[in-house]
Amino acid sequence: MNATATGGVPLRIDFVSDVVCPWCAIGLASLERALERMQGEIQAELHFRPFELNPQLPPEGEDIAEHLQTKYGLSPAQLAEGHERIRQRGAELGFTFAADRRRIYNTFDAHRLLYWARLEGSQVALKHALLRAYFTDGRDVSDHDTLVHIAGMAGLAPDRAHDILASDAYAAEVRAEQQLYSRKGINAVPAVIIEQRDLISGGQPIEVFERALRQIAERKTG
Repeated sequence: MNATATGGVPLRIDFVSDVVCPWCAIGLASLERALERMQGEIQAELHFRPFELNPQLPPEGEDIAEHLQTKYGLSPAQLAEGHERIRQRGAELGFTFAADRRRIYNTFDAHRLLYWARLEGSQVALKHALLRAYFTDGRDVSDHDTLVHIAGMAGLAPDRAHDILASDAYAAEVRAEQQLYSRKGINAVPAVIIEQRDLISGGQPIEVFERALRQIAERKTG
C-alpha cells in the first residue's frame, strides 16, 4: 500500500500497466502531477497491477523497430514520428525517453518483483526505477542481474530479489491478477481504475486526471 498524497478524501487507484509501455510512463507521470496539484484534497492509495504487452517475447527480447513494424504495420517514418511525440510528452512531464532504445523485453519477472514490492511497501519506488531503467537508461528489464540491481536501487533487499527471480515466487499471483483484469475487459494500458469503478484509459493530460479525480472524490463525499 502506497500513498502518493496525504490528507483529504481517500481514493483507491489501481494502475494497470507494463514497464515497457511508454504511454504507461506518461500516464503515471500525469497522474502523479495531478495528485500533487490536489495535495490535501485526495489521499491516494496507489497499486500497480500487471499487464504484459508482449507475453510471448523470448528472453532475449526483440528489436523494437522490427517488433512495432510487425505488430502494428508502422513505417519507419511513422515510428520516428511516434517516438518524437512520446519524447515530447515525456519531456513536458519531466520524464526522459532515450533516443537509442533499441529492444523490447519480456516483463513477467519484473511484474513478479513489483508484486513483492507491493507487499514490502516499496512498489512506487520500484515502478519508477524500472521505468527509468528501461526508457531512460535502455537497460534489459528481463535480465535477472539487472532486475536485482534495480530492486536494490529502489530500497529492496537484493538477496531476496535474487531468490524470488530464481524461483517461481509470485508467478501464480501475477497471472491471477492479469486474468482478473482481462475478465474486466482491460486489453490496453495504461488503465487507471479509481475506487474499483471508474476507468481512465491512456496517457491522459494532467488536467484530465485532475478533473476526474475531483469529480470522483466529490461523488464519494456527496
